Amino acid sequence: MDLAFFYFLVLGFAIFMYVLLDGFDLGIGILFPWFDQAGEKDHLMRSISHVWDGNETWLVFGGVILFAAFPAAYAGITSTFYLPIMLMLFALIFRGVAFEYRFKSDTSRPYWDFAFSAGSAIAAFCQGMLLGAVVQGVPEGSNSLSSLHWLTPFSVVTGFAVMAGYALLAACYLFMKSRGRVQKHAAKLGKHLLIITLFAMVVVSLWTVIGQAEIRERWFTDYNFLLLSPLPILTIIVGVLAWKGLDAHDENDQTKNHESRPFWYSAALFLLGFAGLIIGLFPYLIPRQLTFWQAASPDSSLLFLLPGVCIFVPLICAYTIWGYRVFAGKVEDYQEGY
Repeated sequence: MDLAFFYFLVLGFAIFMYVLLDGFDLGIGILFPWFDQAGEKDHLMRSISHVWDGNETWLVFGGVILFAAFPAAYAGITSTFYLPIMLMLFALIFRGVAFEYRFKSDTSRPYWDFAFSAGSAIAAFCQGMLLGAVVQGVPEGSNSLSSLHWLTPFSVVTGFAVMAGYALLAACYLFMKSRGRVQKHAAKLGKHLLIITLFAMVVVSLWTVIGQAEIRERWFTDYNFLLLSPLPILTIIVGVLAWKGLDAHDENDQTKNHESRPFWYSAALFLLGFAGLIIGLFPYLIPRQLTFWQAASPDSSLLFLLPGVCIFVPLICAYTIWGYRVFAGKVEDYQEGY
């Protein structure tokens, strides 16, 4: 296999794992203001207390792969999107500090609750803006200090779309991990967020196809749309299944309802959206400027990185699976920790 293509797949895997795992993690913070009864916020925090820092491993790993395997793309992306990237990182740092201090505070807890929620929302919004700016493309030679080409109506819409998607993942995660009122409230929020997310996917997709000639040609030239039609069809089917999964709730019959299914259906929505994005942009890392072949390091550097990647990717996957396996079940099943 072409080494550049291999690292492109590894980078894509790292990005998807981060979006999936840290997505519901950030989504918990976005949903924070909608859970205001006694003990509910503590419940939400305990639901992610064992995984939130491990989830961000994938962000670090993805950054390392981009820096080491595709240095030209790393330089172009970080210089062009310096401001939103730094804002995202500060939001993640502030969110982490709030997470730790909240459990040790008394009178100041409402302030840390706000910091946790705001940090989560800002980080998610910045990630969505980055996605929109990359898809829309940035004029060659521009940078964040001399222009704000990344700040457009399209990137703002994708920012809110990602926030809605992360909140949907969080609602489905809470539906899976909770009982009683929290579970019912999560299901109710999940239905609203599912509609918003699907609507946002339609808007972003149509906006992209109308505004980007190359992507429009890729989807609609010859018989391409017929070949790619399973993606939108599967998206509709998965959305319906997710709705039914959230709608089917019976506290006395938890086994038959398969409470984990809505979360996996939501994850499938992200996977289908990610697949559509790859189809539209391949083989570019920076659209219309830099392909992953052009951005790749020399083969000697890629070969040098290979043993580390082959060791650490399975290792990260293994301890991630082990961590979720240890804390499987409802939040009330484990009171230790935070």
